[in-house]
Amino acid sequence: MRRRTERATIDGGQAVVLLLVVVVMVALSVVAIGEFGGRIVARGHAQTAADAAALAAAVGGRSAAERLAAANGATLVSFADSGDGVTVVVEFDGMRATAQATDGP
Repeated sequence: MRRRTERATIDGGQAVVLLLVVVVMVALSVVAIGEFGGRIVARGHAQTAADAAALAAAVGGRSAAERLAAANGATLVSFADSGDGVTVVVEFDGMRATAQATDGP
């Protein structure tokens, strides 16, 4: 009987190591999910800023696009007026988004 007790004591330490590994993996997963979620939110905000800047640019030109991008916390990176409409690229929190708009139907 004494032999089983010694073996149980030796094996008991393995459970602690496995539990520690599981806790670390769960913690890393939570961090990764949080980072991914933050990037999705930033991408959506960048697209909203790009859409607003493009609509403003269609009516008021580059300066209006810059103002609207800044009002949404983004920076106007690129502006192109093709005659039929405008295309803008904005950057927000490291994410870039592109939008196009026209001033007609």
